[in-house]
Amino acid sequence: MNLYSKKNIINLFKKYNIKPQKKLGQNFLIDKNIIKKIIRSSNISKNDIVLEIGPGIGTLTIELSKKVKKVIAIEKDKTIIKILKETTKGFKNIKIINQDILKIKKIKINKKYKIIANLPYYIVFPFLKKFLEEENPPHEMILTIQKEVAQKIVKKPPKANFLSIFINFYCDSKILFFIPKESFWPKPKVDGAVIKLSNIKNKNLEVDKFLFYKVIKIGFSSPRKKIINNYFNNIKLNKKEVYNLFNKININPNLRPENLSLKDWIKLTEEISNLIL
Repeated sequence: MNLYSKKNIINLFKKYNIKPQKKLGQNFLIDKNIIKKIIRSSNISKNDIVLEIGPGIGTLTIELSKKVKKVIAIEKDKTIIKILKETTKGFKNIKIINQDILKIKKIKINKKYKIIANLPYYIVFPFLKKFLEEENPPHEMILTIQKEVAQKIVKKPPKANFLSIFINFYCDSKILFFIPKESFWPKPKVDGAVIKLSNIKNKNLEVDKFLFYKVIKIGFSSPRKKIINNYFNNIKLNKKEVYNLFNKININPNLRPENLSLKDWIKLTEEISNLIL
């Protein structure tokens, strides 16, 4: 079956008497050229294990299975699973799991693996937090997300944000290309982007990652305020001591959080140490 044909896809949904669920962010890629571009960008090989999150009707799943050793496709929607099992029938290296990826406590893959995913906006951060903090994180991630979110992830000072600093702590990020909204069915309101996260967990291994998360969470609690104001009521120091803390590590306390570099946040984390409540 041609899964790039909008008509065929609509007929599949009619066959099972189901509709795409807007609340789950279900927009399926129907552009063959975009699928090929994702495959090329992922640099996958016959020895790779791919964890695909949000396989939907299997358009990308099938193409991945032709290139890799195994595809583990995790789909939350039990109704879409019916279509996915039909479209991937006959591909022996595809394993389908009907679960919410955010509710799976531990990913039991002992070997090196890659993640390829199509993520709705509302799970981007919890998904990334889950996998970047995994004991066995993926080697790389190739993610299809909203264009605006992708652009937010790669922001650098003086326009950094909580998400960009958090992700840059764990890995390198790069936007590979944008996807016009016409490449999806149903057509979303905004364009998409494919982003690559690499060099995962090879950075900053000596820094306490849980404390770092607390430090940047407090730091960006009021993004438009001066950075020092966000710490006055959240660490066990008086105002003078907080000023001394910033001066000691040569960070201007009057800057906004978006102005601080990753190195600044790391220095701040190391200096604050166990003073976070």
